[in-house]
Amino acid sequence: MKIAIYARVSTNNGQNPELQLRELREYCQRRNWQIGQEYVDVGISGAKEKRPELDKLLADAHRRRFDAVVVWRFDRFARSVSHLLRALESFRSQGIEFISLSEQVDTSTPTGKMAFTVLGAVAKLERSLTAVRVRAGLRNARAKGRKLGRPRKISSAETVVRLRNEGASWRAIGRKLGVSAATAFLTNSRGRLEISPKAKALTE
Repeated sequence: MKIAIYARVSTNNGQNPELQLRELREYCQRRNWQIGQEYVDVGISGAKEKRPELDKLLADAHRRRFDAVVVWRFDRFARSVSHLLRALESFRSQGIEFISLSEQVDTSTPTGKMAFTVLGAVAKLERSLTAVRVRAGLRNARAKGRKLGRPRKISSAETVVRLRNEGASWRAIGRKLGVSAATAFLTNSRGRLEISPKAKALTE
């Protein structure tokens, strides 16, 4: 079986990926696996979207250049549970196995497949709980009388120009209509409405 090894360290100041690589190589050697490619990101935070070597690994996975990916630990590979699950789903669709030494997860075994299923269930539960918390927060905000959503748009620009012609300031117009002064000003500007000399003089 042809193997791709992935390792990552967050900084290149005192951290050395060789610790991970040595254990990964020894593991593959014990199982008589051929290491086809080593992908190593140095000085790359796990929270970053883009990692050059990981991106290269994922691209090579689509080209089926190896049969399995071996990592030292989940957090060296993925930035979150959802990111890990997306990668594993992609690997599974391409017939590529995934092995994590520290968590002892190997998707080529029945136990590993079960662990993958459990991870998926946990991620789904986490998304559901987040949605519940968001809805509860919105209900609580409404109960306290808070206005939610985007600022209300002014239905009629004519109202803005009428109030402006009467000498009202943008702040006063916004307060009267329940919008910001900027929204009142933009409504007038976008509507290309005429301002009376009296109102114009107030802005000069």
